Amino acid sequence: MRKKLFLVSLAVALLAVAAVVISHPTPAKSEETKSVPMEVKIDNFTFNPDTLTVPANSTVTWVNKDDIPHVIASNDGLFKSKALDTDDKYSYTFTKAGTYSYYCSIHPKMVGKIVVQ
Repeated sequence: MRKKLFLVSLAVALLAVAAVVISHPTPAKSEETKSVPMEVKIDNFTFNPDTLTVPANSTVTWVNKDDIPHVIASNDGLFKSKALDTDDKYSYTFTKAGTYSYYCSIHPKMVGKIVVQ
């Protein structure tokens, strides 16, 4: 009789724990650290926006909408794209806070900035 009561109590406790886990799931590790996508458009020899503020762990994607190639290069050498033709994309994930200035290495007067908070 005691053994039956113990087994019934154990089953009820396990069902209660299962109900809590189902109703309050914890996010998977990848969901907690998932980056936030942001975009900079290259058009008419400009970066739009020219300054983009993002949280840490954000992936910024540059999209070339011009009819000529552009190369995204950071001033400090941290990142550099290949030559981007029309509609080509380049992405970089910013993991640390700071200000990252960049330019087009083909057209150095084209400049932009990523501010990571």
